[in-house]
Parts: sequence; C-alpha cells; structure tokens
Amino acid sequence: MSHCSRTVGQRGLAALAVAVFSACLATPAVAQQDGAIGSLNLSVPVYATSGHAAQAPAAQSSDSAVLTFFRNTEVSGFVDTYYSYDFNTPTTRKAGVERTFDLQHNSFSLNLAELSFVKTPTADSRGGFRFDLDYGPTQGIVNAAEPGGTQTFQNIGQAYLSYLAPAGGGLQFDIGKFVTPAGNEVIKTKDNWNYSRSLLFTLAIPFYHTGVRATYTVNNKFTLAGFLVNGWNNVVDNNTGKTVAVQATFKPVAALTIVENYVGGPEQTNDNSDWRHLSDTVATYTVTPQVSLAGNYDYGQDKESGATVKWQGFAGYLRYQPTAWFALSPRAEFYNDREGFTSGMAQKMKEFTLTAELKHKDGVVTRLEYRRDFSDIPFFVMNATNTQHQNTFTVGLIYAFSTKAP
Repeated sequence: MSHCSRTVGQRGLAALAVAVFSACLATPAVAQQDGAIGSLNLSVPVYATSGHAAQAPAAQSSDSAVLTFFRNTEVSGFVDTYYSYDFNTPTTRKAGVERTFDLQHNSFSLNLAELSFVKTPTADSRGGFRFDLDYGPTQGIVNAAEPGGTQTFQNIGQAYLSYLAPAGGGLQFDIGKFVTPAGNEVIKTKDNWNYSRSLLFTLAIPFYHTGVRATYTVNNKFTLAGFLVNGWNNVVDNNTGKTVAVQATFKPVAALTIVENYVGGPEQTNDNSDWRHLSDTVATYTVTPQVSLAGNYDYGQDKESGATVKWQGFAGYLRYQPTAWFALSPRAEFYNDREGFTSGMAQKMKEFTLTAELKHKDGVVTRLEYRRDFSDIPFFVMNATNTQHQNTFTVGLIYAFSTKAP
C-alpha cells in the first residue's frame, strides 16, 4: 500500500509541537506558584526564589511524564480533500452504493481529517491504546447504520485498549472499536493505491467492529487472529447475538502475503437465528521493487425474509512505481449482487480505475483518477434519466504527518 513519505522537516515540526504542548502543560503550574502572569526568567528556576522549593520535584516529574508519554506515543494525522466530476452530471450520487465516500459532483470537497494517537504495547511496556479522532463526511457514511446513533460515535474512528501478554512470539489483546480485518482497501485514502474505493469495499464487507480481538504471531511466516464482536458496523448491538471472525495471515516468502478472513454471526435487528457469512481473501505480491500486484475475492450470504441472499466479487490491482514520487495504479473488478441485497437492485457490476499518484517529499500526495463503472441494468443516474454506466474524473489532495520515524 502507498504511504506518504515522512521527512526530517516533519519530524522537526512534530517535535516542536510536542515541546510547545509540554510547555503549555508545565508553565501554568509554575506561574500559579509565583502569582505571575508575565514572562519568566528561565535562567533562574522560579521555585528557587519563591519559597516553594518543595514543589520543584513534582513539577519536574510532571514534565518528565508528559515527555515520556509523547516519546512512547505516535501522533499522526492527515487531511484528505478532493474534486470530482461525474460526466453523467447527476444531482447527487447514492452514498455507499455508487461510491463510498467521493460522492460530490463538480464540487471541492473535504473527505476526511484525522488526528491519531497510538501507543503500541511492547515487552517493556505491555499496555497500549489507539484513539483516532475523525471529522468529515466520510465518518457520517461509515457510521450511517450505527444503532447507537451516528452523532454519538461518528467522530471516533477507532478507540481501543491493548495488552501484550508474555506468551510465545506475542499474544496481543485489543478491546474497543476497530476497523474490520476484511478487504484489501481501508477507510483512509492515504493507505490505498487508488483514490476511490472498490465495489468490494463499498458493498461486500463491513467498515468496523466493536468487541475483542486477539492476535498471536506464531513466527515471521504465520499470524492468527480471532475476534468476538457485536457485529457489522455497530458499537451498540442490534440483537443479543455475537459475531465471530478469524484471520490467518501467511507469508511463505518475503514477496508474497496471503490473508484469509471469515466473519460470521447474526446481523439482522432482533434476530439471533439468521447468520451472515463472509469469506474474504486478499493476496499481495511484490514482483520487483517497482511493481506490485494484489487480488481480493469476497463471497457473502445472509437471509432476508427467510430467503438466502448471496453476493460475490473479485478485484485485481497493479501498482507501478518507477520513482519515489510517481506511481501508476490500475484496478479492475467484477461484482455480482445476485438478489440486490447489498446494492438495492439485482445486478452485475464492473469497474475500471486508473490512478496516477504524485508524491511530494513534504508529505503532500496528489492523485489524478479516471474511473468507469458498468452495470447490466440502468442503475446510474444521468441527468434526469438512468443509464448503465458512469464515468468520473477525480483529483485528490492529501497531506499526512507522523512523529514516527519512516
């Protein structure tokens, strides 16, 4: 997957932000001790001339705790914006059906902005956490089906606690809200090869789960994970049943990674009997340092009004990156929504996408993308009528930063 480059300048900026943040926390405490509001003479410790020498160790300890927190915690974030033109010139596009997040036509739009804090548990410090604070239309779409209410949870992309148990190669437990293990693509544009999301991402798989995840690294070739969660896209459960998931990651050689996911459980409201099943397979292969391939196959089934419904599809990806600043990524896929359970209409869909990526050394990424969607029925809107195809051109602009060294 593509990742925005980090530079010394970015790390310097992040370090300065940490220092300013630390100073903001420490300075008020010192100023209150002196009763002073103006500037301080930093060459002479305030507590040494104010008669409060006993409080100096506490202030130093507070400073040290703040600095230790930021040394152990990665702070990262991004801003994702785009302009998209749909040659069908529709008034609006169907959210989560025609496109996942890039819905606006002929408009400069904010996709998503995020600020993330991550402490990865280690053998020296076994507790950890992740908290992603998100804002933008994307989060409204991701949480649109949340039984607990969209306003309550939509600005929390992920929020979970972690613990690394002293067992074998590493057994990590996470509890809270986290993104789904399924699929080759993710919610954050910067971590994908293309700007728009695939049909599989849009229609075949969930966005997130809430529950418990356990991940065990057997060795450098095999990792196993198990999940017990509320279900698909719900912090608050919509029934009293639970959904289970298993993920197996194989890396037989350095260039090849195969990930198999199974997700199964009751997903209908107030219905614990009818189970939804999803099989998700992702394979990635690095042909050369400049050429990478990926494939994703999904098969799912559920029950609706007592009848079994099924969906399946395949997406193929290629990424050609001849230089550090330029990449070209075509994607092609086929999706069969046999009963119309996921898209609202029984149909077979195809799409082809070609994305050119220009990456600046200071963390700015520009993506230019042409995409054509097809259906065997008149599914897409053209002016005031329906048509079987849709053509779009999108310019995406993303800036990302991180305090973690590249």
